[in-house]
Amino acid sequence: MLFPDSDGKAGRTTEKEKGLRPGSVLCVFLASVAFSTGGLFIKMVPWSPLAINGARNLIGAMVIGIYLLIRHHRIVISRQVIIGALSMIGVTTLFAIANKLTTAANTIVLQFTAPVFVILLMALIHHVPPKRPDVVTCILVLAGVCLFFVDGIRAGNWLGNLLALLSGVCYAGVFMMNTGKDADALSSCFLGQLTAGIIFSPLCAFETDFSLPTVLAVLALGIIQVGGAYILFSEGIRHTPAVSASLIAGLEPILNPTWVALFYGETVSTLALIGAAIVIVAILGYNIRMSRGSRHA
Repeated sequence: MLFPDSDGKAGRTTEKEKGLRPGSVLCVFLASVAFSTGGLFIKMVPWSPLAINGARNLIGAMVIGIYLLIRHHRIVISRQVIIGALSMIGVTTLFAIANKLTTAANTIVLQFTAPVFVILLMALIHHVPPKRPDVVTCILVLAGVCLFFVDGIRAGNWLGNLLALLSGVCYAGVFMMNTGKDADALSSCFLGQLTAGIIFSPLCAFETDFSLPTVLAVLALGIIQVGGAYILFSEGIRHTPAVSASLIAGLEPILNPTWVALFYGETVSTLALIGAAIVIVAILGYNIRMSRGSRHA
């Protein structure tokens, strides 16, 4: 899960103002790899998805809280930050549930449709008419999503696909609410994770498997996949061109099911693979086009 800008002010720093520094691209790459481990670790934990989500968010909030203290970053409370935090809760919760009901590939790729929902929400809420590239992207992504649901009906995991798609809607809310003068991505991320952790982590008391592999997987989710990944991304994106960041972000929906296939043995149908290819190519192409357009503006 990647975010529009390290401090929530998307578009405030232009490509010309960003100076590529050694290690910046590596941080974004490592963040993408860390984010991609979510599918595998969630599959490995034999708990209910809500208990998993509560534990990983509580740990992630602790990690990011320590980072905020070290960086002397004050938590911002505003309408945009709160809505962004609520969107974060929706993203992480729906993602965890969907991972238990459908394949990791379906979950991450359907969540990857978030930019399409940003386009639609911008048109409905802010009355920003979509341009031709927006419309083409929406049509292509819709075609890919249809393939997922055809496959889901056949395999009996249509509910998981639906929840994964809804996580994409919430993720669009994260993007929208973390832009603007009153937004702060770190604050939204911390508050959203802390709230989800407080609400859902008590469910861990009803679980029975606290073996070493389970505990390590939960710790990895909180420290690596949630807390560490976002810290790496927030550091790296400051001096990484948007085009490069967009390309690197495309690794997550590819690596996520790869880890699950290699270490968990989960396979993906041909129809789902075709749908995934359409969605990933359409979204990456759109991101690159928009990034280049803003750079030359």
